[in-house]
Amino acid sequence: MNDKSIAGRRANVLGVHSIDHFALAVPDLEDARRFYSLFGLDVRDGDGALHLYTQGNPHRWGVIAKGGTAKQLRYLSFGVYADEMDAFAAHLDACGVTYIDAPAGTEAQGIWFSGFDGLPINVCAADKATPAEKSHFSFVSAPPGQSGAIPNSQAPKVHPRRLSHFAIFTTDVNAAIAYYEKTLGLRLSDKSEPGVAFLHGVHGSDHHLLALVLSDRRGMHHNSWDVGSVMEVGLGGATMARAGYGPNWGLGQHVLGANYFYYVRDPWGSFSEYSADIDFIPHDVDWPSANHAPEDSMFLWGPDPFPEFIQNTEAAEA
Repeated sequence: MNDKSIAGRRANVLGVHSIDHFALAVPDLEDARRFYSLFGLDVRDGDGALHLYTQGNPHRWGVIAKGGTAKQLRYLSFGVYADEMDAFAAHLDACGVTYIDAPAGTEAQGIWFSGFDGLPINVCAADKATPAEKSHFSFVSAPPGQSGAIPNSQAPKVHPRRLSHFAIFTTDVNAAIAYYEKTLGLRLSDKSEPGVAFLHGVHGSDHHLLALVLSDRRGMHHNSWDVGSVMEVGLGGATMARAGYGPNWGLGQHVLGANYFYYVRDPWGSFSEYSADIDFIPHDVDWPSANHAPEDSMFLWGPDPFPEFIQNTEAAEA
């Protein structure tokens, strides 16, 4: 294991540093292209799939392939420091994971194993995609005597800066916490039993890289994208709602993570979230995790979520 003290890296601790990318299969790629392009992502074609980027950032955050009649979370890929790959391989051996082949049509690099609930997991050597410090957040207010009005015709486009976190459904939240702490070195930030938990990376990350949501089967609940202001959260959500996407949830502010949010329902019944000003956990901070009562953990202010917000629309695996 690497014992060097590097800025933004916790020495002598083995753990993933980022979600490198996620992969979905959807019935119609053009539906995905329209949705993610309007959401503000840079959608590119590649190898018969769509690749999701953010403007001005060379990192690929998502891969969308054509699949069956319903959306499916294909796998999650996590990044580790290149000099830790051998140690990570030995660590996973000691954990007794079940190794698998890379899913058809994917890159075979790194280590592939069957995660909790059978979700395919990839661990690969990659540059750190999660920031080493809290993302910049701004609030612009017009001074006295000047107008802050922005005509609708001149409203700026909202372009997320990066993937913030990813939320998956799981059949047992506490067991999944233990599994991903053991195998990936993630750490618990906060939870609200039995329904939800939030895990962060040991080398510095947002309050959560990975969120766990209780269901009777695995799947994706949402992917979350960082923007720089409350205005961008609200404007992005309004743009998507005016285009006919919904029902949505927002604008509001979460309790755990404290981020401002707007969730947009995608064409397959899951969500993409605009997120701003989420708590950040530096690499040298031991976060005091806690179990919070459900009525005191979901959102501080905002509209009530609609009843289907926590519905898992992915089909059970055959």
